[in-house]
Amino acid sequence: MNYTEMLGGMGRYYGEGRTQSFEARRKSLERLEQGLKKWGSRLEQALAEDLGKASMEAYMTELGQVREELRWQKKHLRQNMAVKRVPTPLTQAPGKSLRWPHPYGVVLVMAPWNYPVLLSLGPLVGAVAAGNCVVLKPSAYAPKTAETLAAMVSEVFEAGHVQVITGGRMENQALLEQRLDYIFFTGGTQVGKLVLEKAARHLTPVTLELGGKSPCIVAEDADLSLTARRIVFGKLVNCGQTCVAPDYVLAPKEKVPALVEEMKKQLLMQLGPTPLNNPEYPRIVNGKHYRRLMGLLEGERAETGGRGDERTLRIEPTILTGVTAHSPVMQEEIFGPILPVLGYDTFSQALAFVAERPHPLALYLFTRSRKTAGQVMDRLQFGGGCWNDTLVHLASSHLPFGGVGESGMGAYHGQKSFDTFTHYRSVLSRGKVENPLRYHPYTPKKEKLIRRFLG
Repeated sequence: MNYTEMLGGMGRYYGEGRTQSFEARRKSLERLEQGLKKWGSRLEQALAEDLGKASMEAYMTELGQVREELRWQKKHLRQNMAVKRVPTPLTQAPGKSLRWPHPYGVVLVMAPWNYPVLLSLGPLVGAVAAGNCVVLKPSAYAPKTAETLAAMVSEVFEAGHVQVITGGRMENQALLEQRLDYIFFTGGTQVGKLVLEKAARHLTPVTLELGGKSPCIVAEDADLSLTARRIVFGKLVNCGQTCVAPDYVLAPKEKVPALVEEMKKQLLMQLGPTPLNNPEYPRIVNGKHYRRLMGLLEGERAETGGRGDERTLRIEPTILTGVTAHSPVMQEEIFGPILPVLGYDTFSQALAFVAERPHPLALYLFTRSRKTAGQVMDRLQFGGGCWNDTLVHLASSHLPFGGVGESGMGAYHGQKSFDTFTHYRSVLSRGKVENPLRYHPYTPKKEKLIRRFLG
């Protein structure tokens, strides 16, 4: 495909103003909502084929969240599109100061394989609500889902409005060579750096939703049974292949054995004695990632799990102890069902351990103490997270989701999605009444008045 010609056609479509009116945006969101209902079962089947996701998990973590985002954008569309009046300084009176929202134009959304529906359609909803034309590039590692998304989108939207490009690295590279008005990328940190480098050539603004090692900090006063249940939930979703999955646990040394026992109980309750045979337990995306994860287990002490089946690409949920900061499993984002548990002597030591590392995309704290929570909020930098839970903060349209530092830049969901794909132009509207102070010739009297007005 000639991407220059394709983007040129989309630019002309956008230039005709066909995406920008309230009616056009509302109808586009409604068509996508109907398309999601019609294609929902096929998307769930595609997710099962690509990742082994059970239908409940597919709806809970992907399709249901897209539908919630659609509802939010439809409900708030008119007020988000409205021109906002803000105060006008005395030196600019009489006049009106306005914040005038406007779409960027033709934007690129690049989605990963781990949540290929949510992370494709979630940003797409915000981009369409904001009035843009969109090139959507799903991941080649979830090929059935990409194929299904392409078919659904071609039925819902005209090609000039939203276009899906399937394929792999070659297509990604070719798209990043093009001049675009905005790039929204979700994926790994290393590829995110490449996206930012490519965007810089054209000074294209970007949002980067990346990842990192998201810690769970367990305080001395935590309810270990509840803590274990919620950490295990967060680790089991999508077989740990989640950018905000608990990556490692920090717990008081004397409580590590009890916490591990509680997590083992939860694994048994949630997946049964043979998780490799549980049809609702997802699989690793491909052989490359399976072998990488099994390599991380070499030489480590597994309190439970540790076995895999390369034929089905499943790995048992595995809890590791005896891990140090220098262990291979602590040198990269795990992105799988492996959970190291490290002990600390003092809570300050735990905070220092997290602070010394790149800012994570998520952080999870388990404590009953507001004072302890306050310490964490004051001392640590992270994208977002939960107090006494895991993962679920990203399921709200009212909580912007995004990283900081190596875990990303920018955010989306709800209001932030609309804002991300919108350029707010600052406009001053003036009438005929003049303020002569600013004009030559300058005089002592004018200068005195200007200094008084400007403080």
